[in-house]
Amino acid sequence: MPFRAPVADIAFALKHGADFTSDAVGADDIDAILTEAGRFASDVIAPLNAIGDKHGTPFKDGCITMPPGWKEAYRAWAQAGWNAVSAPEASGGQALPHAINAACIEMWNSASMAFGIGPVLTMGAVEALNAYGSDALKKAYLPKLTSGEWMGTMQLTEPQAGTDVGALRTKAERAGDGSYRITGQKIFITYGEHELTDNIIHFVLARLPDAPPGTKGISLFLAPKFLLNPDGSPGKRNDVRAHSIEHKLGIHASPTCTMVYGDQGGAVGFLVGEENRGLACMFTMMNLARLSVGLQGVGIAERATQQAVEYARDRKQGRAAIIAYPDVKRMLLTMRALTRAARNICYATAAAIDRSHHGSDAERRAADERAALLTPIAKTFSTDIGIEVASLGIQVHGGMGFIEETGAAQHLRDARIAAIYEGTNGIQALDLVSRKISMSNGSAVRGYIAELRNTVDQVNASNDPAFGFTGTRLAEALDSLERATAWLLGKLEKEPQSAQAGATPYLRLFGNAAGGCMLAREALAAIRLSEGDPASRIAIARFFAENVAVQASGLERTITEGADSVNNADAALDV
Repeated sequence: MPFRAPVADIAFALKHGADFTSDAVGADDIDAILTEAGRFASDVIAPLNAIGDKHGTPFKDGCITMPPGWKEAYRAWAQAGWNAVSAPEASGGQALPHAINAACIEMWNSASMAFGIGPVLTMGAVEALNAYGSDALKKAYLPKLTSGEWMGTMQLTEPQAGTDVGALRTKAERAGDGSYRITGQKIFITYGEHELTDNIIHFVLARLPDAPPGTKGISLFLAPKFLLNPDGSPGKRNDVRAHSIEHKLGIHASPTCTMVYGDQGGAVGFLVGEENRGLACMFTMMNLARLSVGLQGVGIAERATQQAVEYARDRKQGRAAIIAYPDVKRMLLTMRALTRAARNICYATAAAIDRSHHGSDAERRAADERAALLTPIAKTFSTDIGIEVASLGIQVHGGMGFIEETGAAQHLRDARIAAIYEGTNGIQALDLVSRKISMSNGSAVRGYIAELRNTVDQVNASNDPAFGFTGTRLAEALDSLERATAWLLGKLEKEPQSAQAGATPYLRLFGNAAGGCMLAREALAAIRLSEGDPASRIAIARFFAENVAVQASGLERTITEGADSVNNADAALDV
Protein backbone atom coordinates (compact mmCIF):
# COMPACT_ATOMS: atom_id res chain seq x y z
CA MET A 1 0.00 0.00 0.00
CA PRO A 2 1.41 3.46 -0.90
CA PHE A 3 2.18 5.67 2.10
CA ARG A 4 0.53 9.08 2.29
CA ALA A 5 1.77 11.56 4.89
CA PRO A 6 -1.15 12.47 7.20
CA VAL A 7 -0.64 16.20 6.76
CA ALA A 8 -4.03 17.26 8.15
CA ASP A 9 -3.59 15.16 11.32
CA ILE A 10 -0.04 16.42 11.77
CA ALA A 11 -1.07 20.07 11.39
CA PHE A 12 -3.98 19.64 13.80
CA ALA A 13 -1.81 17.95 16.42
CA LEU A 14 0.81 20.67 16.10
CA LYS A 15 -1.63 23.55 16.47
CA HIS A 16 -4.09 22.11 18.98
CA GLY A 17 -2.69 19.04 20.73
CA ALA A 18 0.74 20.57 21.31
CA ASP A 19 -0.72 24.10 21.42
CA PHE A 20 2.03 25.41 19.14
CA THR A 21 1.92 29.06 18.12
CA SER A 22 4.59 31.23 16.53
CA ASP A 23 4.98 34.89 15.68
CA ALA A 24 7.46 33.87 12.98
CA VAL A 25 5.10 31.82 10.83
CA GLY A 26 1.32 31.92 10.38
CA ALA A 27 -1.16 29.05 10.25
CA ASP A 28 -1.46 29.18 6.46
CA ASP A 29 2.32 29.08 6.06
CA ILE A 30 2.54 26.11 8.42
CA ASP A 31 -0.05 24.28 6.32
CA ALA A 32 1.83 25.10 3.10
CA ILE A 33 5.18 23.88 4.49
CA LEU A 34 3.71 20.66 5.84
CA THR A 35 1.79 19.99 2.63
CA GLU A 36 4.95 20.25 0.55
CA ALA A 37 6.92 18.13 3.03
CA GLY A 38 4.16 15.53 2.91
CA ARG A 39 4.26 15.48 -0.88
CA PHE A 40 8.03 14.95 -0.94
CA ALA A 41 7.87 12.25 1.75
CA SER A 42 5.02 10.41 0.04
CA ASP A 43 6.06 10.71 -3.60
CA VAL A 44 9.86 10.72 -3.50
CA ILE A 45 11.14 9.02 -0.33
CA ALA A 46 8.45 6.44 0.47
CA PRO A 47 8.78 4.48 -2.80
CA LEU A 48 12.46 3.90 -1.94
CA ASN A 49 11.76 2.29 1.45
CA ALA A 50 11.34 -1.32 0.31
CA ILE A 51 14.14 -0.89 -2.26
CA GLY A 52 16.51 0.23 0.48
CA ASP A 53 15.49 -2.63 2.75
CA LYS A 54 16.27 -5.22 0.08
CA HIS A 55 19.42 -3.60 -1.34
CA GLY A 56 21.07 -2.51 1.89
CA THR A 57 24.45 -0.75 1.77
CA PRO A 58 27.04 -3.11 0.29
CA PHE A 59 30.58 -2.40 1.50
CA LYS A 60 33.69 -3.07 -0.60
CA ASP A 61 37.20 -1.63 -0.47
CA GLY A 62 36.19 1.01 2.04
CA CYS A 63 33.27 2.26 -0.08
CA ILE A 64 29.53 1.93 0.37
CA THR A 65 27.01 1.66 -2.44
CA MET A 66 23.69 3.22 -1.50
CA PRO A 67 20.43 1.75 -2.84
CA PRO A 68 19.19 2.79 -6.29
CA GLY A 69 17.55 6.21 -6.25
CA TRP A 70 18.80 7.23 -2.83
CA LYS A 71 21.51 9.63 -3.98
CA GLU A 72 19.10 11.44 -6.29
CA ALA A 73 16.38 11.59 -3.63
CA TYR A 74 18.75 12.92 -0.97
CA ARG A 75 20.18 15.61 -3.22
CA ALA A 76 16.70 16.72 -4.31
CA TRP A 77 15.68 16.80 -0.64
CA ALA A 78 18.68 18.94 0.33
CA GLN A 79 18.32 21.27 -2.65
CA ALA A 80 14.68 21.84 -1.68
CA GLY A 81 15.93 23.25 1.65
CA TRP A 82 14.59 20.58 3.99
CA ASN A 83 17.88 20.17 5.85
CA ALA A 84 17.87 23.89 6.70
CA VAL A 85 14.32 24.28 8.05
CA SER A 86 15.28 25.22 11.62
CA ALA A 87 18.95 26.10 11.04
CA PRO A 88 20.15 29.66 11.78
CA GLU A 89 19.78 32.26 9.04
CA ALA A 90 23.43 33.30 9.40
CA SER A 91 24.55 29.98 7.89
CA GLY A 92 21.86 29.84 5.22
CA GLY A 93 19.07 28.28 7.27
CA GLN A 94 15.40 29.25 7.36
CA ALA A 95 15.30 29.68 11.17
CA LEU A 96 11.78 28.22 11.34
CA PRO A 97 10.55 26.82 14.66
CA HIS A 98 11.78 23.42 15.81
CA ALA A 99 8.18 22.27 16.07
CA ILE A 100 7.71 22.64 12.32
CA ASN A 101 10.93 20.76 11.67
CA ALA A 102 9.77 18.06 14.09
CA ALA A 103 6.64 17.54 12.00
CA CYS A 104 8.81 17.25 8.88
CA ILE A 105 11.18 14.80 10.60
CA GLU A 106 8.21 12.58 11.41
CA MET A 107 7.25 12.49 7.74
CA TRP A 108 10.78 11.70 6.51
CA ASN A 109 10.89 8.76 8.92
CA SER A 110 7.41 7.51 8.06
CA ALA A 111 8.48 7.48 4.44
CA SER A 112 11.72 5.63 5.27
CA MET A 113 13.33 5.44 8.68
CA ALA A 114 16.66 4.47 7.11
CA PHE A 115 16.57 7.69 5.08
CA GLY A 116 15.32 9.89 7.91
CA ILE A 117 18.01 9.09 10.48
CA GLY A 118 20.92 10.45 8.40
CA PRO A 119 19.83 14.09 8.11
CA VAL A 120 18.95 14.19 11.82
CA LEU A 121 22.64 13.85 12.68
CA THR A 122 23.56 16.58 10.24
CA MET A 123 20.98 18.88 11.83
CA GLY A 124 22.50 18.10 15.24
CA ALA A 125 25.96 18.87 13.88
CA VAL A 126 24.70 22.26 12.73
CA GLU A 127 23.34 22.98 16.22
CA ALA A 128 26.58 21.96 17.96
CA LEU A 129 28.86 23.80 15.56
CA ASN A 130 26.75 26.93 15.69
CA ALA A 131 26.75 26.89 19.49
CA TYR A 132 30.37 25.96 20.19
CA GLY A 133 32.47 26.19 17.03
CA SER A 134 35.11 28.83 16.39
CA ASP A 135 34.43 31.48 13.79
CA ALA A 136 36.89 29.78 11.44
CA LEU A 137 35.17 26.40 11.74
CA LYS A 138 31.75 27.97 11.28
CA LYS A 139 32.87 29.78 8.16
CA ALA A 140 34.45 26.66 6.66
CA TYR A 141 31.82 24.03 7.50
CA LEU A 142 28.52 25.49 8.69
CA PRO A 143 27.03 26.67 5.36
CA LYS A 144 27.47 23.30 3.64
CA LEU A 145 26.28 21.35 6.66
CA THR A 146 23.26 23.63 6.85
CA SER A 147 22.39 23.15 3.20
CA GLY A 148 22.93 19.40 3.41
CA GLU A 149 25.60 19.54 0.71
CA TRP A 150 27.76 17.82 3.34
CA MET A 151 26.45 15.45 6.00
CA GLY A 152 27.58 15.12 9.61
CA THR A 153 28.03 12.21 12.01
CA MET A 154 27.99 11.84 15.80
CA GLN A 155 30.70 9.52 17.14
CA LEU A 156 30.67 8.44 20.77
CA THR A 157 30.44 4.66 21.05
CA GLU A 158 33.45 2.35 21.25
CA PRO A 159 33.62 -1.44 21.70
CA GLN A 160 34.27 -1.09 25.46
CA ALA A 161 32.35 2.16 25.98
CA GLY A 162 28.65 2.26 25.15
CA THR A 163 26.51 4.08 27.67
CA ASP A 164 29.63 4.55 29.82
CA VAL A 165 31.02 7.31 27.61
CA GLY A 166 33.63 8.15 30.21
CA ALA A 167 35.40 4.87 29.40
CA LEU A 168 36.24 5.86 25.81
CA ARG A 169 39.85 5.42 24.66
CA THR A 170 40.05 7.39 21.41
CA LYS A 171 43.02 9.74 21.75
CA ALA A 172 43.69 13.26 20.57
CA GLU A 173 47.19 14.77 20.50
CA ARG A 174 47.92 18.47 20.09
CA ALA A 175 49.69 19.03 16.76
CA GLY A 176 51.24 22.40 17.56
CA ASP A 177 49.44 24.29 14.80
CA GLY A 178 46.08 24.53 16.56
CA SER A 179 44.86 21.24 15.16
CA TYR A 180 44.89 17.78 16.76
CA ARG A 181 45.69 14.22 15.66
CA ILE A 182 43.04 11.63 16.48
CA THR A 183 43.62 7.88 16.82
CA GLY A 184 41.17 5.20 17.86
CA GLN A 185 38.05 3.30 16.89
CA LYS A 186 34.32 4.06 16.97
CA ILE A 187 31.46 1.62 16.40
CA PHE A 188 27.78 1.87 15.47
CA ILE A 189 28.34 5.09 13.53
CA THR A 190 25.25 5.99 11.53
CA TYR A 191 26.06 7.18 8.00
CA GLY A 192 29.77 7.03 8.84
CA GLU A 193 30.50 6.37 5.17
CA HIS A 194 28.30 6.78 2.08
CA GLU A 195 28.16 8.31 -1.38
CA LEU A 196 25.34 10.81 -0.87
CA THR A 197 27.64 13.81 -0.36
CA ASP A 198 31.20 14.64 -1.42
CA ASN A 199 32.33 15.22 2.16
CA ILE A 200 31.31 13.83 5.55
CA ILE A 201 32.01 15.87 8.67
CA HIS A 202 32.61 13.69 11.71
CA PHE A 203 32.03 15.00 15.25
CA VAL A 204 34.20 12.80 17.44
CA LEU A 205 34.68 12.49 21.18
CA ALA A 206 38.29 11.84 22.21
CA ARG A 207 40.61 12.22 25.19
CA LEU A 208 43.71 14.41 25.45
CA PRO A 209 46.86 12.96 27.08
CA ASP A 210 46.58 15.21 30.15
CA ALA A 211 42.81 14.99 30.46
CA PRO A 212 41.21 14.08 33.80
CA PRO A 213 39.59 10.64 33.96
CA GLY A 214 35.94 9.94 33.21
CA THR A 215 33.48 12.23 31.47
CA LYS A 216 35.27 15.35 32.72
CA GLY A 217 38.20 14.56 30.42
CA ILE A 218 36.42 14.29 27.08
CA SER A 219 36.80 16.77 24.23
CA LEU A 220 34.84 17.16 20.99
CA PHE A 221 36.59 17.37 17.62
CA LEU A 222 35.51 18.01 14.06
CA ALA A 223 37.29 15.64 11.67
CA PRO A 224 36.27 15.86 7.99
CA LYS A 225 36.50 12.89 5.65
CA PHE A 226 38.34 15.21 3.25
CA LEU A 227 40.45 18.12 4.46
CA LEU A 228 39.63 21.40 2.77
CA ASN A 229 41.55 23.18 0.06
CA PRO A 230 42.20 26.93 0.47
CA ASP A 231 39.04 27.63 -1.57
CA GLY A 232 36.94 25.50 0.82
CA SER A 233 36.48 22.55 -1.53
CA PRO A 234 37.24 18.96 -0.43
CA GLY A 235 40.92 18.15 -0.86
CA LYS A 236 43.23 15.52 0.63
CA ARG A 237 41.68 12.45 2.26
CA ASN A 238 41.89 12.60 6.06
CA ASP A 239 43.25 9.67 8.08
CA VAL A 240 39.80 8.27 8.91
CA ARG A 241 38.01 5.41 7.24
CA ALA A 242 35.14 2.97 7.55
CA HIS A 243 36.55 -0.44 8.46
CA SER A 244 33.29 -2.37 8.08
CA ILE A 245 29.52 -2.07 8.28
CA GLU A 246 27.08 -3.83 10.58
CA HIS A 247 24.53 -6.34 9.26
CA LYS A 248 21.44 -5.30 11.15
CA LEU A 249 17.92 -6.47 11.97
CA GLY A 250 16.43 -3.41 10.30
CA ILE A 251 17.11 0.02 8.73
CA HIS A 252 19.18 -1.83 6.14
CA ALA A 253 19.65 1.25 3.97
CA SER A 254 21.26 3.23 6.81
CA PRO A 255 25.00 2.43 6.74
CA THR A 256 26.13 1.68 10.30
CA CYS A 257 29.93 1.72 10.34
CA THR A 258 32.96 0.84 12.39
CA MET A 259 35.30 3.82 11.98
CA VAL A 260 39.09 3.75 12.34
CA TYR A 261 41.19 6.85 13.02
CA GLY A 262 44.95 7.05 12.63
CA ASP A 263 46.16 4.33 10.28
CA GLN A 264 48.78 6.82 9.06
CA GLY A 265 49.59 8.70 12.23
CA GLY A 266 46.33 10.36 13.14
CA ALA A 267 43.31 12.03 11.61
CA VAL A 268 43.39 15.83 11.57
CA GLY A 269 40.77 17.16 13.95
CA PHE A 270 39.73 20.61 15.12
CA LEU A 271 38.54 21.35 18.62
CA VAL A 272 34.86 22.26 19.04
CA GLY A 273 34.29 24.19 22.25
CA GLU A 274 36.82 23.92 25.05
CA GLU A 275 39.21 21.11 25.89
CA ASN A 276 37.69 18.60 28.34
CA ARG A 277 34.21 20.08 27.84
CA GLY A 278 33.24 17.96 24.87
CA LEU A 279 30.38 16.05 26.42
CA ALA A 280 28.44 19.24 27.04
CA CYS A 281 28.94 20.19 23.40
CA MET A 282 27.90 16.73 22.20
CA PHE A 283 24.72 16.88 24.29
CA THR A 284 23.51 19.63 21.98
CA MET A 285 23.50 17.00 19.23
CA MET A 286 22.22 14.23 21.47
CA ASN A 287 19.17 16.09 22.79
CA LEU A 288 18.02 16.91 19.27
CA ALA A 289 18.70 13.31 18.26
CA ARG A 290 16.62 11.97 21.15
CA LEU A 291 13.56 13.95 20.13
CA SER A 292 14.15 12.96 16.52
CA VAL A 293 14.36 9.28 17.45
CA GLY A 294 11.06 9.67 19.29
CA LEU A 295 9.66 11.03 16.03
CA GLN A 296 11.00 7.92 14.31
CA GLY A 297 8.79 5.87 16.61
CA VAL A 298 5.81 8.03 15.66
CA GLY A 299 6.68 7.79 11.97
CA ILE A 300 6.95 3.99 11.95
CA ALA A 301 3.73 3.71 13.97
CA GLU A 302 1.89 5.95 11.50
CA ARG A 303 3.02 3.93 8.50
CA ALA A 304 2.22 0.61 10.17
CA THR A 305 -1.22 1.89 11.14
CA GLN A 306 -2.04 3.11 7.66
CA GLN A 307 -1.08 -0.23 6.17
CA ALA A 308 -2.99 -2.26 8.77
CA VAL A 309 -6.18 -0.21 8.37
CA GLU A 310 -6.08 -0.54 4.59
CA TYR A 311 -5.46 -4.29 4.80
CA ALA A 312 -8.30 -4.77 7.30
CA ARG A 313 -10.70 -2.92 5.01
CA ASP A 314 -9.84 -5.15 2.05
CA ARG A 315 -9.32 -8.55 3.70
CA LYS A 316 -12.52 -10.58 3.78
CA GLN A 317 -13.15 -13.31 6.33
CA GLY A 318 -16.53 -14.88 5.83
CA ARG A 319 -18.90 -12.26 4.44
CA ALA A 320 -17.31 -9.23 6.05
CA ALA A 321 -13.99 -7.43 5.91
CA ILE A 322 -11.98 -8.11 9.05
CA ILE A 323 -12.22 -4.45 10.09
CA ALA A 324 -15.80 -5.25 11.17
CA TYR A 325 -14.63 -7.66 13.89
CA PRO A 326 -14.35 -6.21 17.44
CA ASP A 327 -10.87 -7.57 18.17
CA VAL A 328 -9.48 -6.17 14.93
CA LYS A 329 -11.15 -2.84 15.72
CA ARG A 330 -9.49 -2.92 19.14
CA MET A 331 -6.07 -3.48 17.60
CA LEU A 332 -6.52 -0.76 14.98
CA LEU A 333 -7.85 1.74 17.53
CA THR A 334 -4.91 0.95 19.83
CA MET A 335 -2.50 1.58 16.96
CA ARG A 336 -4.10 4.87 15.98
CA ALA A 337 -4.55 6.15 19.55
CA LEU A 338 -0.98 5.35 20.62
CA THR A 339 0.42 6.92 17.44
CA ARG A 340 -1.48 10.16 17.90
CA ALA A 341 -0.65 10.36 21.61
CA ALA A 342 3.06 9.94 20.90
CA ARG A 343 2.90 12.52 18.11
CA ASN A 344 1.42 15.08 20.48
CA ILE A 345 4.06 14.43 23.13
CA CYS A 346 6.88 14.89 20.61
CA TYR A 347 5.37 18.07 19.18
CA ALA A 348 4.80 19.48 22.67
CA THR A 349 8.48 18.84 23.42
CA ALA A 350 9.55 20.67 20.26
CA ALA A 351 7.20 23.55 21.05
CA ALA A 352 8.76 23.86 24.52
CA ILE A 353 12.22 24.01 22.92
CA ASP A 354 10.99 26.89 20.74
CA ARG A 355 9.55 28.75 23.74
CA SER A 356 12.84 28.35 25.60
CA HIS A 357 14.41 30.78 23.10
CA HIS A 358 11.88 33.60 23.57
CA GLY A 359 10.30 35.72 26.28
CA SER A 360 11.52 36.81 29.67
CA ASP A 361 14.21 34.98 31.63
CA ALA A 362 11.53 33.30 33.76
CA GLU A 363 9.54 32.24 30.68
CA ARG A 364 12.62 30.81 28.98
CA ARG A 365 13.65 28.97 32.13
CA ALA A 366 10.18 27.45 32.53
CA ALA A 367 10.11 26.38 28.88
CA ASP A 368 13.60 24.90 29.15
CA GLU A 369 12.50 22.84 32.15
CA ARG A 370 9.40 21.70 30.28
CA ALA A 371 11.52 20.59 27.32
CA ALA A 372 13.94 18.79 29.67
CA LEU A 373 11.04 17.05 31.41
CA LEU A 374 9.36 15.92 28.21
CA THR A 375 12.42 14.90 26.14
CA PRO A 376 12.97 11.47 27.80
CA ILE A 377 9.22 10.82 27.60
CA ALA A 378 9.10 11.81 23.93
CA LYS A 379 12.04 9.55 23.12
CA THR A 380 10.97 6.54 25.18
CA PHE A 381 7.18 6.51 25.02
CA SER A 382 7.22 7.10 21.27
CA THR A 383 9.79 4.44 20.45
CA ASP A 384 8.12 1.92 22.76
CA ILE A 385 4.76 2.43 21.07
CA GLY A 386 6.46 2.34 17.66
CA ILE A 387 7.48 -1.25 18.40
CA GLU A 388 4.06 -2.12 19.84
CA VAL A 389 2.15 -0.61 16.94
CA ALA A 390 4.36 -2.27 14.32
CA SER A 391 3.86 -5.61 16.08
CA LEU A 392 0.09 -5.12 16.16
CA GLY A 393 0.25 -4.29 12.46
CA ILE A 394 1.67 -7.75 11.79
CA GLN A 395 -1.07 -9.28 13.93
CA VAL A 396 -3.78 -7.50 11.94
CA HIS A 397 -2.30 -8.97 8.75
CA GLY A 398 -2.34 -12.44 10.28
CA GLY A 399 -0.05 -14.90 8.53
CA MET A 400 0.53 -12.45 5.69
CA GLY A 401 2.13 -10.07 8.17
CA PHE A 402 4.89 -12.62 8.75
CA ILE A 403 5.64 -12.66 5.02
CA GLU A 404 8.18 -10.06 3.92
CA GLU A 405 6.36 -9.12 0.72
CA THR A 406 3.61 -7.30 2.61
CA GLY A 407 6.12 -4.90 4.17
CA ALA A 408 4.54 -5.20 7.62
CA ALA A 409 7.54 -7.07 8.98
CA GLN A 410 9.96 -4.36 7.87
CA HIS A 411 8.20 -1.81 10.07
CA LEU A 412 8.83 -3.96 13.16
CA ARG A 413 12.43 -4.71 12.18
CA ASP A 414 13.12 -1.03 11.59
CA ALA A 415 11.34 0.16 14.72
CA ARG A 416 13.26 -2.08 17.11
CA ILE A 417 16.50 -0.07 17.11
CA ALA A 418 14.83 3.20 18.12
CA ALA A 419 14.41 2.03 21.73
CA ILE A 420 18.15 1.34 21.87
CA TYR A 421 20.14 4.08 20.16
CA GLU A 422 20.62 7.69 21.32
CA GLY A 423 20.37 6.50 24.92
CA THR A 424 18.47 3.29 25.65
CA ASN A 425 14.94 3.70 26.91
CA GLY A 426 15.96 2.44 30.34
CA ILE A 427 18.59 5.19 30.55
CA GLN A 428 15.97 7.76 29.51
CA ALA A 429 13.63 6.55 32.26
CA LEU A 430 16.43 6.83 34.83
CA ASP A 431 17.14 10.36 33.61
CA LEU A 432 13.48 11.29 34.04
CA VAL A 433 13.31 9.93 37.57
CA SER A 434 16.80 10.79 38.82
CA ARG A 435 17.14 14.29 37.35
CA LYS A 436 14.07 15.69 35.66
CA ILE A 437 11.19 15.31 38.12
CA SER A 438 13.27 16.95 40.86
CA MET A 439 13.88 20.14 38.83
CA SER A 440 13.00 23.26 40.84
CA ASN A 441 12.25 21.02 43.82
CA GLY A 442 9.54 19.22 41.90
CA SER A 443 7.62 22.32 40.87
CA ALA A 444 8.24 21.74 37.15
CA VAL A 445 6.55 18.34 37.12
CA ARG A 446 3.78 19.43 39.47
CA GLY A 447 3.05 22.45 37.28
CA TYR A 448 2.78 20.24 34.23
CA ILE A 449 0.40 17.84 35.95
CA ALA A 450 -1.74 20.84 36.94
CA GLU A 451 -1.94 21.88 33.27
CA LEU A 452 -3.06 18.38 32.30
CA ARG A 453 -5.76 18.54 34.97
CA ASN A 454 -7.08 21.70 33.38
CA THR A 455 -7.74 19.73 30.19
CA VAL A 456 -9.61 17.08 32.18
CA ASP A 457 -11.72 19.82 33.79
CA GLN A 458 -12.62 21.09 30.31
CA VAL A 459 -13.68 17.61 29.21
CA ASN A 460 -15.92 17.28 32.24
CA ALA A 461 -17.33 20.78 31.77
CA SER A 462 -18.29 19.97 28.16
CA ASN A 463 -20.95 17.50 29.35
CA ASP A 464 -20.68 15.81 25.97
CA PRO A 465 -21.93 12.21 26.31
CA ALA A 466 -19.68 11.15 23.40
CA PHE A 467 -16.69 11.44 25.75
CA GLY A 468 -18.05 8.61 27.91
CA PHE A 469 -15.74 8.09 30.90
CA THR A 470 -12.86 10.07 29.33
CA GLY A 471 -12.72 12.74 32.05
CA THR A 472 -13.00 10.23 34.88
CA ARG A 473 -10.34 7.87 33.58
CA LEU A 474 -7.88 10.64 32.75
CA ALA A 475 -8.38 12.15 36.20
CA GLU A 476 -7.63 8.77 37.76
CA ALA A 477 -4.49 8.46 35.62
CA LEU A 478 -3.32 11.88 36.78
CA ASP A 479 -4.02 10.92 40.39
CA SER A 480 -1.79 7.86 39.94
CA LEU A 481 0.89 9.96 38.27
CA GLU A 482 0.80 12.52 41.07
CA ARG A 483 1.07 9.90 43.81
CA ALA A 484 3.83 8.00 42.01
CA THR A 485 5.76 11.24 41.47
CA ALA A 486 5.55 12.13 45.17
CA TRP A 487 6.67 8.63 46.14
CA LEU A 488 9.67 8.75 43.83
CA LEU A 489 10.70 12.23 44.97
CA GLY A 490 10.60 10.93 48.55
CA LYS A 491 12.85 7.97 47.70
CA LEU A 492 15.46 9.65 45.51
CA GLU A 493 17.81 10.82 48.25
CA LYS A 494 17.73 7.95 50.75
CA GLU A 495 16.65 4.96 48.64
CA PRO A 496 17.72 5.74 45.06
CA GLN A 497 17.63 2.08 44.01
CA SER A 498 13.95 1.89 44.94
CA ALA A 499 13.26 4.92 42.74
CA GLN A 500 15.36 3.51 39.90
CA ALA A 501 13.50 0.20 39.97
CA GLY A 502 10.28 2.03 39.14
CA ALA A 503 11.71 4.34 36.47
CA THR A 504 10.51 2.52 33.36
CA PRO A 505 6.91 1.94 34.53
CA TYR A 506 6.84 5.55 35.76
CA LEU A 507 7.79 6.86 32.34
CA ARG A 508 5.04 4.76 30.75
CA LEU A 509 2.53 6.04 33.30
CA PHE A 510 3.63 9.60 32.51
CA GLY A 511 3.31 9.04 28.76
CA ASN A 512 -0.12 7.46 29.09
CA ALA A 513 -1.44 10.29 31.25
CA ALA A 514 0.04 13.11 29.18
CA GLY A 515 -0.80 11.51 25.85
CA GLY A 516 -4.39 10.89 26.88
CA CYS A 517 -4.86 14.49 27.96
CA MET A 518 -3.39 15.77 24.70
CA LEU A 519 -5.80 13.63 22.69
CA ALA A 520 -8.63 15.09 24.76
CA ARG A 521 -7.27 18.57 24.04
CA GLU A 522 -7.39 17.79 20.32
CA ALA A 523 -10.98 16.62 20.64
CA LEU A 524 -12.01 19.76 22.53
CA ALA A 525 -10.37 21.95 19.88
CA ALA A 526 -12.17 20.05 17.10
CA ILE A 527 -15.51 20.65 18.83
CA ARG A 528 -14.77 24.31 19.45
CA LEU A 529 -13.62 24.98 15.90
CA SER A 530 -16.01 22.57 14.13
CA GLU A 531 -13.09 21.19 12.13
CA GLY A 532 -10.67 18.27 12.19
CA ASP A 533 -13.46 15.64 12.32
CA PRO A 534 -14.69 16.15 15.91
CA ALA A 535 -16.49 12.80 16.12
CA SER A 536 -13.35 10.89 15.16
CA ARG A 537 -11.14 12.80 17.60
CA ILE A 538 -13.59 12.33 20.46
CA ALA A 539 -13.72 8.60 19.68
CA ILE A 540 -9.91 8.31 19.73
CA ALA A 541 -9.62 10.29 22.98
CA ARG A 542 -12.32 8.15 24.59
CA PHE A 543 -10.75 4.90 23.43
CA PHE A 544 -7.35 5.93 24.79
CA ALA A 545 -8.80 7.02 28.15
CA GLU A 546 -10.93 3.91 28.64
CA ASN A 547 -8.49 1.33 27.24
CA VAL A 548 -4.96 2.70 27.73
CA ALA A 549 -5.02 5.32 30.49
CA VAL A 550 -6.77 2.81 32.77
CA GLN A 551 -3.42 1.00 33.06
CA ALA A 552 -2.34 3.79 35.41
CA SER A 553 -3.30 2.18 38.69
CA GLY A 554 -1.36 -0.98 37.89
CA LEU A 555 1.68 1.02 36.83
CA GLU A 556 1.44 3.04 40.05
CA ARG A 557 1.49 -0.15 42.12
CA THR A 558 4.48 -1.45 40.18
CA ILE A 559 6.35 1.78 40.96
CA THR A 560 5.45 2.09 44.64
CA GLU A 561 5.23 -1.59 45.64
CA GLY A 562 7.48 -3.44 43.20
CA ALA A 563 10.96 -2.16 44.05
CA ASP A 564 11.82 -4.93 46.50
CA SER A 565 10.79 -7.62 44.01
CA VAL A 566 13.40 -6.15 41.62
CA ASN A 567 16.24 -5.25 43.97
CA ASN A 568 16.06 -8.33 46.19
CA ALA A 569 15.72 -10.97 43.47
CA ASP A 570 19.37 -11.70 42.73
CA ALA A 571 18.85 -15.39 43.49
CA ALA A 572 16.41 -15.66 40.59
CA LEU A 573 19.11 -14.43 38.20
CA ASP A 574 22.07 -16.29 39.74
CA VAL A 575 23.73 -12.93 40.44
